[in-house]
Amino acid sequence: MPATCKLCTVFHLFLLFFLDPGLHFCPRFSCIEMLFVQTVNETMVREFVFLAFSSLASLQRLLFVIFLLIYLFTLGTNAIIIATIVLDGALHTPMYFFLSVLSCSETCYTFVIVPKMLVDLLAEKKTISFLGCAIQMFTFLFLGCSHSFLLAAMGYDRYVAICNPLRYTALMGGGVCVALVAAACACGFMVAQIITSLVFDLPFHSSNLLHHFFCDISPVLKLATHHSHLSQLVIFMLGVFVLIIPLLLILISYVRIISAILKIPSSVGRYKAFSTCASHLIVVTVHYGCASFIYLRPKTNYSSSQDTLISVSYTILTPLFNPMIYSLRNKEFKSALQKTMRQASCPIN
Repeated sequence: MPATCKLCTVFHLFLLFFLDPGLHFCPRFSCIEMLFVQTVNETMVREFVFLAFSSLASLQRLLFVIFLLIYLFTLGTNAIIIATIVLDGALHTPMYFFLSVLSCSETCYTFVIVPKMLVDLLAEKKTISFLGCAIQMFTFLFLGCSHSFLLAAMGYDRYVAICNPLRYTALMGGGVCVALVAAACACGFMVAQIITSLVFDLPFHSSNLLHHFFCDISPVLKLATHHSHLSQLVIFMLGVFVLIIPLLLILISYVRIISAILKIPSSVGRYKAFSTCASHLIVVTVHYGCASFIYLRPKTNYSSSQDTLISVSYTILTPLFNPMIYSLRNKEFKSALQKTMRQASCPIN
Protein backbone atom coordinates (compact mmCIF):
# COMPACT_ATOMS: atom_id res chain seq x y z
CA MET A 1 0.00 0.00 0.00
CA PRO A 2 1.37 3.53 -0.87
CA ALA A 3 2.61 5.70 1.98
CA THR A 4 -0.07 8.35 1.34
CA CYS A 5 -2.81 5.73 1.75
CA LYS A 6 -1.27 4.55 5.02
CA LEU A 7 -1.19 8.16 6.29
CA CYS A 8 -4.84 8.56 5.33
CA THR A 9 -5.68 5.40 7.27
CA VAL A 10 -3.78 6.62 10.35
CA PHE A 11 -5.50 10.02 10.10
CA HIS A 12 -8.88 8.29 9.79
CA LEU A 13 -8.22 6.24 12.95
CA PHE A 14 -6.99 9.39 14.72
CA LEU A 15 -10.29 11.17 13.99
CA LEU A 16 -12.32 8.14 15.10
CA PHE A 17 -10.32 8.00 18.32
CA PHE A 18 -11.23 11.55 19.31
CA LEU A 19 -14.71 11.79 17.77
CA ASP A 20 -16.07 8.42 18.90
CA PRO A 21 -16.11 8.17 22.72
CA GLY A 22 -16.29 4.41 22.56
CA LEU A 23 -12.77 4.25 21.21
CA HIS A 24 -11.22 6.13 24.17
CA PHE A 25 -11.24 2.94 26.20
CA CYS A 26 -9.95 0.52 23.58
CA PRO A 27 -6.54 -0.96 24.32
CA ARG A 28 -3.54 0.44 22.47
CA PHE A 29 -3.03 -2.81 20.48
CA SER A 30 -6.67 -2.86 19.26
CA CYS A 31 -6.10 0.31 17.25
CA ILE A 32 -2.91 -1.13 15.76
CA GLU A 33 -4.84 -4.29 14.87
CA MET A 34 -7.57 -2.18 13.21
CA LEU A 35 -4.90 -0.42 11.12
CA PHE A 36 -3.37 -3.75 10.10
CA VAL A 37 -6.74 -5.29 9.11
CA GLN A 38 -7.71 -2.28 7.03
CA THR A 39 -4.31 -2.25 5.32
CA VAL A 40 -4.64 -5.95 4.39
CA ASN A 41 -8.24 -5.59 3.25
CA GLU A 42 -7.37 -2.72 0.93
CA THR A 43 -4.63 -4.73 -0.79
CA MET A 44 -6.00 -5.82 -4.15
CA VAL A 45 -5.14 -9.33 -5.37
CA ARG A 46 -2.94 -8.96 -8.46
CA GLU A 47 -2.28 -12.64 -9.13
CA PHE A 48 -3.47 -16.09 -8.12
CA VAL A 49 -1.36 -19.05 -7.01
CA PHE A 50 -2.44 -22.54 -8.14
CA LEU A 51 -2.24 -25.21 -5.42
CA ALA A 52 -3.94 -28.17 -7.13
CA PHE A 53 -0.85 -30.40 -7.34
CA SER A 54 1.09 -28.96 -4.40
CA SER A 55 0.49 -32.11 -2.32
CA LEU A 56 2.01 -34.23 -5.13
CA ALA A 57 5.37 -32.47 -5.31
CA SER A 58 7.32 -35.70 -5.79
CA LEU A 59 5.06 -36.80 -8.66
CA GLN A 60 4.86 -33.56 -10.59
CA ARG A 61 7.52 -34.48 -13.15
CA LEU A 62 5.83 -37.81 -13.77
CA LEU A 63 2.46 -36.07 -14.13
CA PHE A 64 4.08 -33.65 -16.57
CA VAL A 65 5.24 -36.50 -18.81
CA ILE A 66 1.88 -38.30 -18.65
CA PHE A 67 -0.21 -35.18 -19.32
CA LEU A 68 2.15 -34.04 -22.10
CA LEU A 69 1.85 -37.37 -23.92
CA ILE A 70 -1.95 -37.33 -23.55
CA TYR A 71 -2.08 -33.74 -24.79
CA LEU A 72 0.08 -34.44 -27.85
CA PHE A 73 -1.97 -37.55 -28.66
CA THR A 74 -5.20 -35.53 -28.33
CA LEU A 75 -3.89 -32.82 -30.65
CA GLY A 76 -2.75 -35.46 -33.14
CA THR A 77 -6.03 -37.40 -33.22
CA ASN A 78 -8.14 -34.24 -33.55
CA ALA A 79 -5.88 -32.98 -36.35
CA ILE A 80 -6.26 -36.33 -38.17
CA ILE A 81 -10.05 -36.20 -37.82
CA ILE A 82 -10.28 -32.64 -39.16
CA ALA A 83 -7.86 -33.33 -42.04
CA THR A 84 -9.66 -36.54 -43.05
CA ILE A 85 -13.07 -34.86 -43.07
CA VAL A 86 -11.75 -31.92 -45.10
CA LEU A 87 -9.86 -34.07 -47.66
CA ASP A 88 -12.45 -36.81 -48.23
CA GLY A 89 -15.47 -35.62 -50.18
CA ALA A 90 -17.56 -38.59 -48.99
CA LEU A 91 -17.46 -37.14 -45.47
CA HIS A 92 -18.82 -33.74 -46.48
CA THR A 93 -22.11 -34.39 -44.68
CA PRO A 94 -23.75 -32.58 -41.75
CA MET A 95 -22.75 -35.28 -39.23
CA TYR A 96 -19.07 -35.03 -40.11
CA PHE A 97 -19.26 -31.25 -40.34
CA PHE A 98 -20.39 -31.17 -36.71
CA LEU A 99 -17.72 -33.72 -35.80
CA SER A 100 -14.99 -31.53 -37.33
CA VAL A 101 -16.30 -28.49 -35.42
CA LEU A 102 -16.37 -30.58 -32.22
CA SER A 103 -12.76 -31.68 -32.77
CA CYS A 104 -11.68 -28.10 -33.41
CA SER A 105 -13.54 -26.94 -30.28
CA GLU A 106 -11.87 -29.60 -28.12
CA THR A 107 -8.45 -28.70 -29.50
CA CYS A 108 -8.98 -25.04 -28.51
CA TYR A 109 -10.53 -26.15 -25.20
CA THR A 110 -7.45 -28.08 -24.14
CA PHE A 111 -5.14 -25.32 -25.45
CA VAL A 112 -6.66 -22.88 -22.94
CA ILE A 113 -5.85 -25.04 -19.90
CA VAL A 114 -3.31 -27.81 -20.52
CA PRO A 115 -0.20 -25.84 -21.68
CA LYS A 116 -0.39 -23.55 -18.63
CA MET A 117 -0.87 -26.59 -16.38
CA LEU A 118 2.18 -28.31 -17.93
CA VAL A 119 4.33 -25.22 -17.34
CA ASP A 120 3.12 -25.02 -13.72
CA LEU A 121 4.01 -28.66 -13.08
CA LEU A 122 7.67 -27.78 -13.70
CA ALA A 123 7.64 -24.29 -12.17
CA GLU A 124 8.31 -23.48 -8.53
CA LYS A 125 5.91 -20.51 -8.56
CA LYS A 126 2.59 -21.52 -10.10
CA THR A 127 0.92 -18.14 -10.65
CA ILE A 128 -1.43 -16.44 -13.07
CA SER A 129 -2.20 -12.72 -13.26
CA PHE A 130 -5.62 -11.36 -12.36
CA LEU A 131 -6.30 -10.44 -16.00
CA GLY A 132 -4.90 -13.75 -17.24
CA CYS A 133 -7.23 -15.60 -14.87
CA ALA A 134 -10.24 -13.66 -16.20
CA ILE A 135 -9.25 -14.37 -19.82
CA GLN A 136 -8.74 -18.07 -19.08
CA MET A 137 -12.14 -18.35 -17.36
CA PHE A 138 -13.93 -16.52 -20.20
CA THR A 139 -12.32 -18.65 -22.93
CA PHE A 140 -12.88 -21.88 -21.02
CA LEU A 141 -16.55 -21.05 -20.39
CA PHE A 142 -17.09 -19.88 -23.97
CA LEU A 143 -15.76 -23.15 -25.41
CA GLY A 144 -17.38 -25.35 -22.77
CA CYS A 145 -20.84 -23.76 -23.11
CA SER A 146 -20.60 -23.82 -26.91
CA HIS A 147 -19.69 -27.50 -26.61
CA SER A 148 -22.94 -28.21 -24.73
CA PHE A 149 -25.11 -26.53 -27.38
CA LEU A 150 -23.09 -28.17 -30.16
CA LEU A 151 -23.90 -31.60 -28.71
CA ALA A 152 -27.58 -30.61 -28.79
CA ALA A 153 -27.22 -29.65 -32.48
CA MET A 154 -25.60 -33.03 -33.16
CA GLY A 155 -28.54 -34.73 -31.42
CA TYR A 156 -30.94 -32.83 -33.68
CA ASP A 157 -28.91 -33.93 -36.71
CA ARG A 158 -29.27 -37.59 -35.68
CA TYR A 159 -33.01 -37.08 -35.12
CA VAL A 160 -33.52 -35.69 -38.63
CA ALA A 161 -31.32 -38.42 -40.20
CA ILE A 162 -33.30 -41.27 -38.61
CA CYS A 163 -36.82 -39.85 -38.32
CA ASN A 164 -36.88 -37.88 -41.60
CA PRO A 165 -34.31 -39.57 -43.87
CA LEU A 166 -36.00 -38.49 -47.11
CA ARG A 167 -35.91 -34.82 -46.09
CA TYR A 168 -32.49 -34.98 -44.42
CA THR A 169 -30.61 -33.18 -47.18
CA ALA A 170 -33.20 -30.39 -47.36
CA LEU A 171 -33.57 -29.93 -43.58
CA MET A 172 -29.84 -30.10 -42.82
CA GLY A 173 -28.36 -28.01 -45.60
CA GLY A 174 -25.05 -26.19 -45.30
CA GLY A 175 -26.70 -22.94 -44.21
CA VAL A 176 -28.66 -24.67 -41.44
CA CYS A 177 -25.53 -26.41 -40.11
CA VAL A 178 -23.55 -23.16 -40.04
CA ALA A 179 -26.48 -21.39 -38.35
CA LEU A 180 -26.66 -24.07 -35.63
CA VAL A 181 -22.92 -23.78 -34.94
CA ALA A 182 -23.16 -19.97 -34.89
CA ALA A 183 -26.10 -20.14 -32.45
CA ALA A 184 -24.13 -22.49 -30.18
CA CYS A 185 -21.14 -20.11 -30.21
CA ALA A 186 -23.38 -17.07 -29.58
CA CYS A 187 -24.99 -18.75 -26.54
CA GLY A 188 -21.56 -19.77 -25.24
CA PHE A 189 -20.19 -16.24 -25.70
CA MET A 190 -23.17 -14.65 -23.93
CA VAL A 191 -23.01 -16.99 -20.92
CA ALA A 192 -19.21 -16.70 -20.63
CA GLN A 193 -19.38 -12.90 -20.80
CA ILE A 194 -22.02 -12.63 -18.05
CA ILE A 195 -20.41 -15.12 -15.66
CA THR A 196 -16.89 -13.75 -16.07
CA SER A 197 -18.13 -10.20 -15.48
CA LEU A 198 -20.06 -11.23 -12.36
CA VAL A 199 -17.10 -13.13 -10.91
CA PHE A 200 -14.33 -10.61 -11.57
CA ASP A 201 -16.37 -7.56 -10.57
CA LEU A 202 -16.27 -8.97 -7.02
CA PRO A 203 -13.62 -7.67 -4.58
CA PHE A 204 -10.56 -9.90 -4.05
CA HIS A 205 -8.69 -8.54 -1.03
CA SER A 206 -7.85 -11.58 1.10
CA SER A 207 -6.25 -14.84 -0.07
CA ASN A 208 -4.93 -15.48 -3.57
CA LEU A 209 -4.33 -19.22 -3.07
CA LEU A 210 -6.43 -21.05 -5.68
CA HIS A 211 -7.02 -24.72 -4.86
CA HIS A 212 -7.24 -25.74 -8.52
CA PHE A 213 -5.07 -25.96 -11.65
CA PHE A 214 -7.01 -23.39 -13.69
CA CYS A 215 -9.43 -20.51 -13.10
CA ASP A 216 -12.75 -22.29 -12.69
CA ILE A 217 -15.86 -20.60 -11.26
CA SER A 218 -16.18 -22.17 -7.79
CA PRO A 219 -12.50 -21.98 -6.74
CA VAL A 220 -12.27 -18.31 -7.80
CA LEU A 221 -15.60 -17.40 -6.14
CA LYS A 222 -14.33 -18.95 -2.93
CA LEU A 223 -11.53 -16.35 -2.84
CA ALA A 224 -13.82 -13.34 -3.22
CA THR A 225 -14.01 -11.15 -0.11
CA HIS A 226 -17.79 -11.14 -0.33
CA HIS A 227 -20.37 -11.92 -2.97
CA SER A 228 -24.12 -11.46 -3.03
CA HIS A 229 -26.65 -14.25 -3.18
CA LEU A 230 -27.99 -12.62 -6.35
CA SER A 231 -24.72 -13.14 -8.23
CA GLN A 232 -24.56 -16.75 -7.05
CA LEU A 233 -28.16 -17.30 -8.16
CA VAL A 234 -27.51 -15.78 -11.60
CA ILE A 235 -24.42 -17.97 -12.10
CA PHE A 236 -26.36 -21.07 -11.01
CA MET A 237 -29.28 -20.26 -13.33
CA LEU A 238 -26.89 -19.75 -16.25
CA GLY A 239 -25.36 -23.14 -15.43
CA VAL A 240 -28.85 -24.65 -15.56
CA PHE A 241 -29.46 -22.90 -18.89
CA VAL A 242 -26.22 -24.25 -20.38
CA LEU A 243 -26.55 -27.81 -19.09
CA ILE A 244 -30.22 -28.65 -18.56
CA ILE A 245 -31.77 -27.06 -21.65
CA PRO A 246 -29.39 -28.71 -24.20
CA LEU A 247 -29.71 -31.99 -22.31
CA LEU A 248 -33.53 -31.80 -22.48
CA LEU A 249 -33.33 -31.12 -26.21
CA ILE A 250 -31.04 -34.15 -26.62
CA LEU A 251 -33.41 -36.33 -24.55
CA ILE A 252 -36.40 -35.24 -26.66
CA SER A 253 -34.46 -36.04 -29.82
CA TYR A 254 -33.54 -39.50 -28.56
CA VAL A 255 -37.06 -40.32 -27.37
CA ARG A 256 -38.21 -39.74 -30.95
CA ILE A 257 -35.17 -41.58 -32.35
CA ILE A 258 -35.80 -44.67 -30.18
CA SER A 259 -39.48 -44.60 -31.13
CA ALA A 260 -38.54 -44.55 -34.82
CA ILE A 261 -35.90 -47.28 -34.44
CA LEU A 262 -38.37 -49.63 -32.73
CA LYS A 263 -40.62 -49.38 -35.78
CA ILE A 264 -37.88 -50.72 -38.07
CA PRO A 265 -38.84 -54.36 -38.87
CA SER A 266 -35.37 -55.92 -39.22
CA SER A 267 -32.94 -56.28 -36.33
CA VAL A 268 -30.04 -55.43 -38.66
CA GLY A 269 -31.72 -52.16 -39.60
CA ARG A 270 -32.36 -51.31 -35.94
CA TYR A 271 -28.73 -52.03 -35.04
CA LYS A 272 -27.42 -49.94 -37.94
CA ALA A 273 -29.67 -47.00 -37.04
CA PHE A 274 -28.76 -47.09 -33.36
CA SER A 275 -25.01 -47.52 -34.03
CA THR A 276 -24.94 -44.07 -35.69
CA CYS A 277 -26.12 -42.58 -32.36
CA ALA A 278 -24.06 -44.65 -29.90
CA SER A 279 -20.90 -42.50 -30.11
CA HIS A 280 -22.88 -39.31 -29.57
CA LEU A 281 -24.68 -40.83 -26.57
CA ILE A 282 -21.39 -41.84 -24.91
CA VAL A 283 -19.91 -38.35 -25.35
CA VAL A 284 -23.12 -36.72 -24.06
CA THR A 285 -23.15 -38.93 -20.96
CA VAL A 286 -19.53 -38.16 -20.07
CA HIS A 287 -19.78 -34.42 -20.80
CA TYR A 288 -23.03 -33.72 -18.94
CA GLY A 289 -22.20 -36.12 -16.10
CA CYS A 290 -18.91 -34.37 -15.25
CA ALA A 291 -20.24 -30.85 -15.85
CA SER A 292 -23.38 -31.39 -13.76
CA PHE A 293 -21.33 -32.73 -10.85
CA ILE A 294 -19.10 -29.65 -10.91
CA TYR A 295 -21.56 -26.84 -11.59
CA LEU A 296 -25.03 -27.95 -10.44
CA ARG A 297 -24.37 -29.39 -7.00
CA PRO A 298 -24.93 -27.31 -3.82
CA LYS A 299 -21.98 -25.13 -2.81
CA THR A 300 -22.06 -26.69 0.68
CA ASN A 301 -20.77 -29.90 -0.95
CA TYR A 302 -17.80 -28.13 -2.51
CA SER A 303 -14.57 -30.13 -2.29
CA SER A 304 -11.40 -28.85 -3.96
CA SER A 305 -9.85 -32.34 -4.19
CA GLN A 306 -12.95 -33.85 -5.81
CA ASP A 307 -13.24 -30.92 -8.21
CA THR A 308 -9.60 -31.25 -9.23
CA LEU A 309 -10.02 -34.96 -9.98
CA ILE A 310 -13.21 -34.45 -12.01
CA SER A 311 -11.70 -31.44 -13.80
CA VAL A 312 -8.69 -33.49 -14.87
CA SER A 313 -11.09 -36.03 -16.38
CA TYR A 314 -13.06 -33.53 -18.49
CA THR A 315 -10.18 -31.24 -19.45
CA ILE A 316 -7.59 -33.91 -20.29
CA LEU A 317 -9.14 -37.37 -20.55
CA THR A 318 -12.48 -36.54 -22.22
CA PRO A 319 -10.88 -34.68 -25.17
CA LEU A 320 -8.62 -37.74 -25.54
CA PHE A 321 -11.44 -40.29 -25.63
CA ASN A 322 -13.97 -38.33 -27.72
CA PRO A 323 -12.02 -38.56 -31.02
CA MET A 324 -11.33 -42.23 -30.38
CA ILE A 325 -15.01 -42.91 -29.67
CA TYR A 326 -16.14 -41.21 -32.87
CA SER A 327 -13.42 -42.64 -35.13
CA LEU A 328 -12.90 -46.20 -33.88
CA ARG A 329 -16.63 -46.98 -33.81
CA ASN A 330 -17.24 -45.56 -37.28
CA LYS A 331 -16.48 -47.85 -40.24
CA GLU A 332 -17.16 -45.06 -42.76
CA PHE A 333 -14.62 -42.80 -41.10
CA LYS A 334 -12.01 -45.56 -40.81
CA SER A 335 -12.30 -46.40 -44.50
CA ALA A 336 -12.03 -42.69 -45.37
CA LEU A 337 -8.94 -42.39 -43.16
CA GLN A 338 -7.29 -45.37 -44.88
CA LYS A 339 -8.12 -43.89 -48.29
CA THR A 340 -6.66 -40.51 -47.29
CA MET A 341 -3.48 -42.13 -45.99
CA ARG A 342 -3.05 -44.11 -49.24
CA GLN A 343 -3.52 -40.96 -51.30
CA ALA A 344 -1.00 -39.11 -49.13
CA SER A 345 1.59 -41.89 -49.54
CA CYS A 346 1.20 -42.14 -53.35
CA PRO A 347 3.54 -39.21 -54.18
CA ILE A 348 6.23 -40.80 -52.01
CA ASN A 349 5.92 -44.15 -53.73
